[in-house]
Amino acid sequence: MKLNSITKKYGGRTVFSDFTLEIEESKITAVLGESGAGKTTLLNIIAGLTEYQGTTEGVGQCSYLFQTPRLLPNLTVEGNLRFVLPDEVCGKIGEMLRRVGLEGREKSYPSELSGGEAQRAAIARAFLYPHDLLLMDEPFSSLDLSLKKSLIALVTQLWEEKKNTVVFVTHDVHEAALLSHRAVVLRNGGICADIPVGLPFPRDFFARQPAEDALIRALTENPAENR
Repeated sequence: MKLNSITKKYGGRTVFSDFTLEIEESKITAVLGESGAGKTTLLNIIAGLTEYQGTTEGVGQCSYLFQTPRLLPNLTVEGNLRFVLPDEVCGKIGEMLRRVGLEGREKSYPSELSGGEAQRAAIARAFLYPHDLLLMDEPFSSLDLSLKKSLIALVTQLWEEKKNTVVFVTHDVHEAALLSHRAVVLRNGGICADIPVGLPFPRDFFARQPAEDALIRALTENPAENR
């Protein structure tokens, strides 16, 4: 998948100008950057949810996992999944809910779920929805440490079964190093660092990952200091 010469402006502010990025298929690419660097805008461009200049190639069918669960309040957990899934996939709902730890919660409404349970339902929906490309926008940012650990392990396991292409936005260098093959850091409308993460899955959640130092340097260095 490739983004070619992308330009995106919000009023007088330019987010991307002649931006190009190639995403390796069947791998997880993390995208990091300071607030306002364009991380979510990049996902929305890929998904076709915002207007832009330039072209995208090879995007295919997208599934989108947002920072918040975005469940419909008037539908049960099962109903939320059935609402967006094609009929041929609905038979897999029960098994997927079991895997994400929601067995027995099929008939619960979003208001009856904890934040972690709601995000598990969103993960089930995102992975069940037929897709070539999964976009994830900081899906673990509001979770406590224990739940984050279990859901990162779950997402890793689900990815290994299908090995679809994933673009994963995060502000957390540890998350990026745990859950990606490559980490791209955005700054000033371009890429200031492109860091490979070569370790096999699963990775030790509690261990400092080798790529973290390089990511921290890329996120915190001041380009003016290097002139």
